[in-house]
Amino acid sequence: MVNVIGLGYIGLPTALMLASHGVEVIGTDYNEKLVETLKAGRTTFKEEGLEELFKSAVDAGIQFTTKYQETDTYIVSVPTPYDKFSKKVDACYVVSAVQDVLKVAPRGAVIIIESTVSPGTLDKFIRPAIEETGRRIGTDVSLVHAPERIIPGNMVYELLHNNRTIGADDRAIGEKVKTLYASFCQGEIVVTDIRTAEMTKVVENTYRAVNIAFANELAKICRHDNMDVYEIIRICNMHPRVNILQPGPGVGGHCISVDPWFLVGDYPSLAKVIDESMKTNDGMPDFVLNRIYEIMKEEGLTDITRVGLYGLTYKEDVDDMRESPTLQLLESQERHLASGLKVYDPLITENAVPNQFHSLEEFLNAVDMVVVMVGHEEIKNNMEKLKGKVVLDTRHICGFDKVYKI
Repeated sequence: MVNVIGLGYIGLPTALMLASHGVEVIGTDYNEKLVETLKAGRTTFKEEGLEELFKSAVDAGIQFTTKYQETDTYIVSVPTPYDKFSKKVDACYVVSAVQDVLKVAPRGAVIIIESTVSPGTLDKFIRPAIEETGRRIGTDVSLVHAPERIIPGNMVYELLHNNRTIGADDRAIGEKVKTLYASFCQGEIVVTDIRTAEMTKVVENTYRAVNIAFANELAKICRHDNMDVYEIIRICNMHPRVNILQPGPGVGGHCISVDPWFLVGDYPSLAKVIDESMKTNDGMPDFVLNRIYEIMKEEGLTDITRVGLYGLTYKEDVDDMRESPTLQLLESQERHLASGLKVYDPLITENAVPNQFHSLEEFLNAVDMVVVMVGHEEIKNNMEKLKGKVVLDTRHICGFDKVYKI
């Protein structure tokens, strides 16, 4: 039996996938409301294919509880926030989960950390937490790092098809864990050491962050001299060895916007390119806010409360708002002593921010200027409703002539 600890965006799909492929699974989370929701047969977030996977796992016998189980295998998938001042990972949730596991884990249990951490985190925090209990790593308990590699919006598919990395002290234990993940994973599974596994996951997200920063910096350069960054990128990408990404209003989510900071925090004198790239990405919401003011002046608009932000999530067609550029822009708005921006997102049904609308028609009727922050399918299918509005398109999805770009 596998006890999956943490039933959030990563832990829940992992638990469901294992259960639906014949593994006995009990999912544990300290959040009683979340557990009760799952027990009642309802998922806790929206995701393509998740409902079907949930039904398959329930039919296979998956259970949900707030209690840790006595078993031979644990998968820890809890959040790993970072300190915004020091830029270092905060491993407190992982440490706490491991400590609770050790209260019930039998001798010989394998503890698999799926949570994304900075290189060396298991050595600095997890091993000491285990050793403090008197347990010997490798004899009484085995430690493994198997970082997740899935993205909201395509989780179910990527769980099945993405390659995976298993980091272990003991090759035999690594191969055992590989067999567990191979119960559903159709991609290649590489077994390596723990430190390498920690580093590869962070480097993957850092690579993407740096490339996004390059596109964002190009957008700023082109804006300065009134050039079309999208046309320039399109032409450059015709070169067989060039693949520039698209600029945007910022970077959100809990991976690309967070993980690279781990390297900056741990290697401040070495991670110079990464540091500057993250600052570029983090500065994009302010850049968009300044564009709003510029366009308002150009169009003769004077009332900021007649400006609306379309999209609250960090990417299209998911209901995940973590670190979203829109939330960052709203925070920036407060720092600029401006207030009253209208906000609407079809996937966020609960009130999350002030001046939030829950109907596209009501939102559009309340604003003169629309800032497209997220390219949801809804707005792509309703482009004609934007005509007559001043539009700032930060996602390059509007096809009509009169539209402002970042």
